[in-house]
Amino acid sequence: MPEYLLPKVYDFKTTEHRLYQWWEENGYFKPFNDPQKPGFDPSVPTYVISIPPPNVTGELHLGHAMFVSMEDLMIRHARMRGLSTLWVPGSDHAGIATQLQVEKALAKEGKRREDIGREAFIQRTWEWKEKYGGIINRQIRRLGASCDWDRERFTLDEGCSRAVREAFVRLFEKGLIYRGPRLINWSPGLRTAVSDLEVEYSEEPGFLYYFKYVLADAPHEFIPVATTRPETILGDTAVAVHPDDDRYRQYVGRKVLVPILGRAIPVITDSYVDREFGTGALKITPGHDPNDFIIGERHGLEVISVLDEAACVNHNGGPYQGMDRFECRKKLWEDMRAAGLVIREQPYTLNVPRSQRGGEIIEPMVSTQWFVKIRPLADAALEAVRDGRIRIVPERFTKVYYNWLENIEDWCISRQLWWGHRVPVWYCDDCGKMTAARQDPAVCSHCQSQRIHQDEDVLDTWFSSGLWPFSTLGWPEQTPDLQYFYPTTMMETGYDILFFWVARMIMMGLEFTGKVPFHTVYLHGLVRDEHGQKMSKTKGNVIDPLDTMDALGTDALRFTLLVGSSPGNDMNLSIKKVEANRNFANKIWNAGRFVIGALAQAPSEPRSEPQWTLADSWVWARLQKLIRDVNHLFDTHLYGEAGRQIYEFFWDEFADWYVEIAKQQLAEGGDRAFYTALTLVRVMDQCLRMLHPFTPFVTEELWGHLKRAAMAHSPRFAPQGGWEDALIVARWPSSRPQEDWEEQKVANFSLLQELVRAIRNLRAEKKVPPGKRIPATLVAGDYHDILHEQIKTIAALAHLDLEKTQLVEKISRKPQGQISLVISGIEIFLPLADLVDTQAERARLQKELDETHQQIERLERLLSGEFSHKAPAPLVEKERQKLATYRETAQKLSAQIRDL
Repeated sequence: MPEYLLPKVYDFKTTEHRLYQWWEENGYFKPFNDPQKPGFDPSVPTYVISIPPPNVTGELHLGHAMFVSMEDLMIRHARMRGLSTLWVPGSDHAGIATQLQVEKALAKEGKRREDIGREAFIQRTWEWKEKYGGIINRQIRRLGASCDWDRERFTLDEGCSRAVREAFVRLFEKGLIYRGPRLINWSPGLRTAVSDLEVEYSEEPGFLYYFKYVLADAPHEFIPVATTRPETILGDTAVAVHPDDDRYRQYVGRKVLVPILGRAIPVITDSYVDREFGTGALKITPGHDPNDFIIGERHGLEVISVLDEAACVNHNGGPYQGMDRFECRKKLWEDMRAAGLVIREQPYTLNVPRSQRGGEIIEPMVSTQWFVKIRPLADAALEAVRDGRIRIVPERFTKVYYNWLENIEDWCISRQLWWGHRVPVWYCDDCGKMTAARQDPAVCSHCQSQRIHQDEDVLDTWFSSGLWPFSTLGWPEQTPDLQYFYPTTMMETGYDILFFWVARMIMMGLEFTGKVPFHTVYLHGLVRDEHGQKMSKTKGNVIDPLDTMDALGTDALRFTLLVGSSPGNDMNLSIKKVEANRNFANKIWNAGRFVIGALAQAPSEPRSEPQWTLADSWVWARLQKLIRDVNHLFDTHLYGEAGRQIYEFFWDEFADWYVEIAKQQLAEGGDRAFYTALTLVRVMDQCLRMLHPFTPFVTEELWGHLKRAAMAHSPRFAPQGGWEDALIVARWPSSRPQEDWEEQKVANFSLLQELVRAIRNLRAEKKVPPGKRIPATLVAGDYHDILHEQIKTIAALAHLDLEKTQLVEKISRKPQGQISLVISGIEIFLPLADLVDTQAERARLQKELDETHQQIERLERLLSGEFSHKAPAPLVEKERQKLATYRETAQKLSAQIRDL
């Protein structure tokens, strides 16, 4: 296809939707070896990812853009490597978030959920899900996600619901699920228990309230105590001091009186107490503080809850019953001041737990909930990582994982919501016993009474999410998908949910399937703004991925996120970076236009065997090294570095050097033009293959044009194995060992680059117009033969006047009135004397000489030490040659300084 048929500018707006539709219609997103289709071969290796299911209520943010881009890169790379790939898409019912949305809609009608009842509310929620639930999936498609959409799942669909019931009942039957009172996070606004993940901590100004705990047997004596939450004083059941704290030793074992209420509580010792914090005496409220709850269990203390579901004071609060918790705080403190019990208030920065959804302050409260006895499951999950069945990338998070699972508490799995998987337990009104069932029972399993009713609570969203890798493949049924695609390969997600989700999937997978759910956990970091600040609407620094893709294209955003990230580390993102990568997409397009256009300058068949130029050999050798390096980086999960190296090769070596030289070679016509065009096509093809997982749209579009143009021009231009139907299913470049000729060719071309760069830099420094060709004298020494072959290329790239440029082996006298350069022992003389400031020139040469002496000293130290005895002989010889070159350069620079 001639170059003029390709648009001059890559138009991502018309390309992206068309290509995505084409990929999907042709079945490229599906595994080529499908257990649900004829011809299935169970021995074909797989690569499987289960998407971290976004909330069905959600809209695309940069967190989604990061994981979708990263997982699509992994899947596209595996697909091109010939693996049977499956990326399972889906969404999470997101209990609290979705219920809140529907409750807001009801509030606009002046109604509460209780007004319409549970069944009608759930129906309304399903209707809301059907109306708005597809938004996030359409946005994920926009990013180029090559998921198998025919296998899309939802955590509340029929199959996942069956899996949840099965999992709950199995744990219940094993005695690993129980119901009882424990301290949990309570959301007064949502009126439900919430998980640790749904609690966000913010630093806020507050106070330390210092007050007196009066001794019951000595009203004039007191222990000074400090608290940040005076309202919880009403639930205190002890005062604790450190066992080695001499200040309070005399009070241990005695009683003190709870302010205002007058209830007597013991003074105890516990090593948890920090003697340096506050007064060194700690009020213990097991009903409203997680640490106090543990201390209370240790000492057998009474647990008193003083707040109700709305965080108002209950009957245990005496005269404060019915008050809001913060109203109570104020009134109780006033009453304590009047009673002479207040010591002082001290400003103090608090770490306040707030609801991620509602924003109100979370209250630690004792509540009767459903729990999983987590220790046996946690021990199995620890062992799976310790024995190497699961690898966490980056490795440093392994220690964090161990620490969390070693200190894990039982998991609260019940929520006081209506939207979600209802707890599959029925209570008998006659015998009072519980029935846990996979199917809704008609009678009590103990006494056969029909007077049974189901538990009102629903399960924590993370319970169903924990089953995701295998429930999405059909578990508990032994489906063909489950047998072939499970265990999955990769779990890619943010490091912030390593515990809340990843650890639970590992525990559940081992418990219910006897296998790990995936072999590798890859953790990406958070996306921050260009200054490293967390993005938030209040700061006004949020970058909207949809707006960014509209303005700059999907490939630009993807490439920025992928190349800017490394495992487990946060990355800073700015629109400028995305703009730069939009420019890179344009660079790819323009290079492709040139390569396709080059075919018109080349014959369709050569007359003889190839005579490769130095530039041909160099770019091919550099490409092979790039392929080896990129494959190694993919194997070690350093995807960002792989992308950076492809970028640097394509822009700095292929486009900036080889393409420029190729223009000269094409102009020669004949075989030279044929083999140059062949090299251009082959390098471009390989680069597009490697770039495809990063920038799928521009590469697919351009590769299609390249393929058609090359096929029309000559069958000789086809890659080994022929052209595939599409780039998305094209073969990934394979590594091959370095060949003997490569190192010398690369070294020779590197010398040419050094010469050209030095002349270009000097021209720019002396402000020589770019188009002006100037004569030069090159004193080549041992490099005479190489430079003789390459003089045309050097002259073209450095804008030298070829007819007036001399290449000599030696020179007896330095040309008068010329500026000199010394590059790797080669002297270059340029007639720019009129532009020279002698003093500045001497300073420039002296600086070069000083730098050269530093290199000489470094290499002399290296070669006089153990390196010369222990390093491989070829490497030692290479360093000796470098030393000889630097010494030669130093001599020539010294001579030039003397001659000034």
